[in-house]
Amino acid sequence: MRVVTFGEAMLRLSPPRDSSLEKAEEYLVETAGAEANVAVALARLGCESVWLSRLPSNALGRRIAGRVRAHGVDTSHIIWTDHGRVGLYFVESGVPPRPLNVIYDRANSAFAEIRADEIDPAVLDGADLLHVTGITPALSSGAASAVRELISAAATRQIAISYDLNYRAKLWTPAEARRFSEHILPQVDLFFVPAADASAVLGVDGTPEQQLTSLADRYPRLTIVLTAGDEGAWAWDGEIHHRPAIAGVEIDRIGRGDAFCAGFLFGRHERDTDYGLACGTTLAALAQTYAGDFIWSTREDLLAVVDGIAPTHRR
Repeated sequence: MRVVTFGEAMLRLSPPRDSSLEKAEEYLVETAGAEANVAVALARLGCESVWLSRLPSNALGRRIAGRVRAHGVDTSHIIWTDHGRVGLYFVESGVPPRPLNVIYDRANSAFAEIRADEIDPAVLDGADLLHVTGITPALSSGAASAVRELISAAATRQIAISYDLNYRAKLWTPAEARRFSEHILPQVDLFFVPAADASAVLGVDGTPEQQLTSLADRYPRLTIVLTAGDEGAWAWDGEIHHRPAIAGVEIDRIGRGDAFCAGFLFGRHERDTDYGLACGTTLAALAQTYAGDFIWSTREDLLAVVDGIAPTHRR
């Protein structure tokens, strides 16, 4: 499977888990971004993975590209520019009852200044799937136009399109997110939506299964995947499928949703929707055992859990 993802990656700065953004003297610096996370995860699962983005041609831009490329992702289509900056975000993981705290510093980034005419649709040649998220169009009008153009180009080429709503309240309003989503959904094939976003953005409430049924009535052509945290995930492809969440140790919760998307895309391509849910819930559980946004698990790690192989020491 060859997958193209499109979006911004930033540098993530995190204090030690026993510290805070205000208190820490040192920060761990990592690369992070929803679409890059999916690209990395799919590459590690053995898929052909392409990440399209726009970065400043300086040391920080090269650092981001290098970190993504190191996992086997094709970064040759990155748009390099002498203008703009790398986006940053600061994450305080928190230990209950202290909550997760995220501060974005991404205004006027090189990616936010992207123009649709900078993208060569040839990046889609040979692709089986285009994956985009609702984060990208929230960054700027240029980014929103670029997403629309890529989706149109993929639809023209009869390439499947995957869209993760992935709502960020710090970037745009529910009304703005809903307007954009409803504009592109007629061209989308696979729609990922967290239960909280289905409520906040799309106005669909109830139990996860009730939400899924309502969304299926509203968008009958789509395969819809609804995630509900500890309750697991549901999917609609003409019938309802469900998989419970997999319990595990949580080291870092950020990136679980992206891991789920990658696992589902992998599993559905390998077999079917139910297997996609199995792989999605498994990869999400594995992802939270690593610090940082990237998913470090391999195809073998994933299949060992999906196939019920008991964990053991590796010596």
